[in-house]
Amino acid sequence: MALPSVMVLPLLIVIAAGIYYIYTEVIHFMSKSLVRNKVVVITDAVSGVGRECAQLFHKGGARLVLCGTSWDKLESLYDSLTSDADPRETFAPKLVILDFSDMDSIEEVVAEVGDCYGCVDVLICNSSMKLKAPVQSVSLELDRNIMDINYFGPSTLAKGVLPMMISRRSGHIVLVNSIQGRLAVPFRSSYAASKHAAQAFFDCLRAEVEEYGILVSTISHTFINASATMPSAPTPPQPPTEQPTNIASQLTHGVRPSVLANEIMRTVNRKRKEVLLAHPIPRVALYLRSLFPSFLFAVVAAGVKDSALADQMQ
Repeated sequence: MALPSVMVLPLLIVIAAGIYYIYTEVIHFMSKSLVRNKVVVITDAVSGVGRECAQLFHKGGARLVLCGTSWDKLESLYDSLTSDADPRETFAPKLVILDFSDMDSIEEVVAEVGDCYGCVDVLICNSSMKLKAPVQSVSLELDRNIMDINYFGPSTLAKGVLPMMISRRSGHIVLVNSIQGRLAVPFRSSYAASKHAAQAFFDCLRAEVEEYGILVSTISHTFINASATMPSAPTPPQPPTEQPTNIASQLTHGVRPSVLANEIMRTVNRKRKEVLLAHPIPRVALYLRSLFPSFLFAVVAAGVKDSALADQMQ
């Protein structure tokens, strides 16, 4: 007996939903199995994104090396990961103090990381220092500190673990960068410069180490918004005079730490070389930067002028 035509569409929807559910479950299972027994180093495990990554990779059975600047925070993370964990399914994480603002200690850190398991399968460079200030107010000392943490630190650590990866002809280095490594935003001069430098370094590194079977991935994300637990309500239409400011502000529209951590896991599993995690407006801005740079410069500059005028009126 043929189904009534009115039932065909709902049935197709149910079937499609069932197939999608099965697909997501299979991908979720594969995600865990792919990182099992892998030695995964997280450079800033005590940050919001780092903690989310630690939980994902720990549940997946990875052998974690958790790094951070605070021993107390590392121990707290260790306790949270191991309190309810099954020792037959997971490994107890190793803890390493890592402070990229102290570049003289990086050599010792590399040795300590190597001593944990004798190798590194995945290096996740997610350490970052942010700054919002006019160019003329940023000291040279602060410029250098930001460059150490955002560029020299990750690049030096990557150089340190490369011999271990090259000797095994395998490995994966993941740079959790920022969209400002590809698109500069006003009042972020030092931050954007450090991210541009990191993007260029790891792009070069990708080509140089491919012959050794080593993969290099970069994830360019917008501002990490730890407070964004739910999608925000739609923004009401702005008056014409406020449009430039609105566009400029949305260039750094945030993503949640959990969303970014899941993207890092997918990047490792799917071996993607470059990922852009951004809302439509930043994506459009990237295209404008390449195709119509003068237009983008005018829009962003207008936004800066409007914000400066608003500050003067308060």
